Amino acid sequence: QVQLVESGGGLVQAGGSLRLSCAASGSIFSIRAMSWYRQATGKQRELVAVINSATSGGNTNYADSVKGRFTISRDNAKNTVFLQMNSLKPEDTAVYCCKANIRPHAWTVWYDYWGQGTQVTVSS
Repeated sequence: QVQLVESGGGLVQAGGSLRLSCAASGSIFSIRAMSWYRQATGKQRELVAVINSATSGGNTNYADSVKGRFTISRDNAKNTVFLQMNSLKPEDTAVYCCKANIRPHAWTVWYDYWGQGTQVTVSS
């Protein structure tokens, strides 16, 4: 079974930085795109950033609201994706979840797996 576990959330003042990590473990044959989503209270979940696999070019995409402030990266050897968040704003406050498109075995199809989420709170 596959598990995604996030870490690195917390409370930070506006203008500060946090680095989120999401490690995938379990039965993993291959991972394609890895991404971060967030959901603020009373709002819909939104895609924050996505990074494709190296075999797909490793390109990244960001929500307009975080461009220039957030950076997504991955360590393929450790099946881990990171989100470096700088110049944080109160409106970045949300629960951040990672998602990974994983093929558990060579003979299976691809599935999306989600982490449990980590709270990020930015005070003004």
